[in-house]
Amino acid sequence: MSNAIPADLAAARIINAAGTLTRLSGARVATAVAAAMAEAATQSFDVWQLQAAASARIAAATGAEAGLVTTGAAAGLTLAAAAVIAGLDPARMDRLPDTSDLPNEVIVPRTHRNAYDRALRVAGAHLIDVGVADRETGAGIRGLEAWEVEAAITQRTVAVAASASAATVRDIPILADVARRHGLKLIVDAAAQLPPVENLRRPIEMGASLVVYSGGKAIGGPQASGILAGERALIASAALQMLDMDVRPDAFVAPEALFKGLSIKALPRHGIGRGFKASKEAVVGLLVALETFVAQDSAGNAARASQRLRAIASKLDLPGVSCSEAIDRPGVLPRLAITIDGKKARVDAMEAAARLKNARPPVHIVEGRLGEGVLLIDLIAVAEDQDQALAAALRAALA
Repeated sequence: MSNAIPADLAAARIINAAGTLTRLSGARVATAVAAAMAEAATQSFDVWQLQAAASARIAAATGAEAGLVTTGAAAGLTLAAAAVIAGLDPARMDRLPDTSDLPNEVIVPRTHRNAYDRALRVAGAHLIDVGVADRETGAGIRGLEAWEVEAAITQRTVAVAASASAATVRDIPILADVARRHGLKLIVDAAAQLPPVENLRRPIEMGASLVVYSGGKAIGGPQASGILAGERALIASAALQMLDMDVRPDAFVAPEALFKGLSIKALPRHGIGRGFKASKEAVVGLLVALETFVAQDSAGNAARASQRLRAIASKLDLPGVSCSEAIDRPGVLPRLAITIDGKKARVDAMEAAARLKNARPPVHIVEGRLGEGVLLIDLIAVAEDQDQALAAALRAALA
């Protein structure tokens, strides 16, 4: 390991066996991605043309008309909301987030609401809740129905929003159909729906007008990167509200990949997304990572992860401790489930997790099942040369 990172900063390094969580710095970028970013850092680019090239690559990967590299999925959601509210109207762009007398309502099923929908409200969107959670809470068998969404549509409605997950994906065709029949846009938050690779194209195929992905998770791009893909006019609106607009209107050349077939009556000034500008390093790094992600051998990756997990599990032959593989969904790397028998083990799951955080280096694990007495180990952000240290830390914490 090089000494390029100052010692006080290097002290914050960890073994991240918790997955690609943002607070734990997301994915580790591959050597090829890091090299591309380093080279980009030493060069100058026309960022409009760079984003236009990105648009073509994102469109090919997602099946969308166009795309944009953002500074994360949350930034993509804010830009998506700004695009459906303002369209290509520079006066509306200039007003955001003030939408007091503009159509600004975005309908969101209650079972799709989460803390990340604040990103929609940042742009001035007013969220309208619909539906009930009978199926999800076990209070009944009925889920979201089209009439519930239609009953909430008013003259101020501009879009419907969905948060894609295993539990909610069945609702997206319903929302897409309602949006299409009523001339509305459908925004899909698919930030963490990769892998499998097929999910890059699925939201657009299901009828999404705009879809967002995190670039710093499974894709393996820079942590502060993301993808916004969808209809060309909406992507053009998002670009105009994110990129540098301190330009001479009579000298501005609109890239065809972003503006083909579109008419812009005037150029806006800096937009609500200006603080989300993606760096040249992020754009280049994400696109190199995306190319690798699309071509990856998912079955081979899963087999290698499984082999590594078995090797780690073999070091944990301790009283009251049992190990098994856990697979969340097809295409996702298997995880190691370490189950602790409270009557036989020397520590409980909570204490073991705390001990791991106090190890040197600290080790972070998936904490979602600690209450069940289960430690989950995710290797997506763990380098193979860290496996031995991870196994040793686990054994020490459990013993």
